[in-house]
Amino acid sequence: MQDPERLVRPDGETLALRRVEGAGPAVLWIGGFRSDMEGTKALALDAAARARGWAFVRYDHFAHGQSSGDWRHASVGRWAADAVALVDALDGPVVPVGSSMGGWVALLLARARPERVAGLVLVNPAADFTDRLMWPELPDHVRQAILRDGEAEIEEPGLGRYLLTRRMFDEAREHHVLDADLDVTCPVHILQGRADDVVPWTHQTALLARLGRAQVRLDLIAQGDHRLSRPGDLERLVEAVAAMRAGQAPAGRSPEA
Repeated sequence: MQDPERLVRPDGETLALRRVEGAGPAVLWIGGFRSDMEGTKALALDAAARARGWAFVRYDHFAHGQSSGDWRHASVGRWAADAVALVDALDGPVVPVGSSMGGWVALLLARARPERVAGLVLVNPAADFTDRLMWPELPDHVRQAILRDGEAEIEEPGLGRYLLTRRMFDEAREHHVLDADLDVTCPVHILQGRADDVVPWTHQTALLARLGRAQVRLDLIAQGDHRLSRPGDLERLVEAVAAMRAGQAPAGRSPEA
């Protein structure tokens, strides 16, 4: 495989990205926390883009995958700023597809560049996950270490061993989107697994309330987990993106599927 392209940021850090040339709006894959652009859903969209003639870009966040960066300096604000810079480097409208933490980043991107975002497709979006989902689930001794020492090392299945920094939690509060109405007016299609034990489906209640100005569809997917990578899940994702690219605004909220 060829080396990825690189988007150089003002501080010299680089974002690794891969693209499929095609017609717009460009689909932009925004991955989750400690995931990379080689995941199942990203590759399914890459294949769909090649088969259907879409413009498509997938990339690794700062300090993820093949992008550069010191994990101790990673933050939600940095990830969002990098997504904005990537859109600024592209031409025309984009359809961001955000998975888990990438859903939070996609919402911040839509708020920062409303004129560029044609629509959002969000997969188990983890808006404000640092305070609402992660912090409450950490063991007390880990929380105390973060508060006392500024960081703590943890290990999670699928995510490996890594540091959680107080800086990340503190900085993330500057980018919360569930505390007030979200100034996002583009159509939004949310795919949410009913059986997701990382981002519970009930987490989307607050997001729906904050997206009052947008036309939103929420699909609750029976037996769907956090990955939503079964063949049927991937087909649903590809068709949701295809509809958003075609300007077919999502109609209401679907029943459980």
